[in-house]
Amino acid sequence: MFKEIEIRQLDRNPVKMFADDWALLTAGEEGNYNTMTVSWGAIGELWGEPVAIVFVRPSRYTYEFTEKYDSFTLSFFDGGYKKELGFCGSKSGRDYDKAKETGFTPLVVDDSIAFEQAGLILKMKKLAFQDMDKAGFLDGVIDKFYGGTDYHRVYVGKIEKVLVKA
Repeated sequence: MFKEIEIRQLDRNPVKMFADDWALLTAGEEGNYNTMTVSWGAIGELWGEPVAIVFVRPSRYTYEFTEKYDSFTLSFFDGGYKKELGFCGSKSGRDYDKAKETGFTPLVVDDSIAFEQAGLILKMKKLAFQDMDKAGFLDGVIDKFYGGTDYHRVYVGKIEKVLVKA
């Protein structure tokens, strides 16, 4: 169903992937994971490694899993499944089984979980994190994304595997 490619073979626009198509960020293991929709992020090169950079608020249930586990995945859906992704971004895994509610099928990728309906899966190993700090905001436009606190934690993950729908 998926084939593995090298990250340098990826011919997609990362801005479109995050901002327009959205993704599910998933952390955990089979039977114990959580997922959330992300529409912010970056893919690039850092510290000599291909990386993905994602942002998770401490209030999100997925934060607990991203903290506990050493790896996470990004499942990109090529612009489809917006209703399901909207559900995963607005409902908590504390209250709902998101896979059951959306019909998404969990897929084990090494020691992580992704989803079979995705067109592209990136599997990452956490390299670093840093908490956002209002003192570092140089443009007032950033304030509109925060109602006071609950600033994102930024995770940098080394891209270990790239899977595309075969």
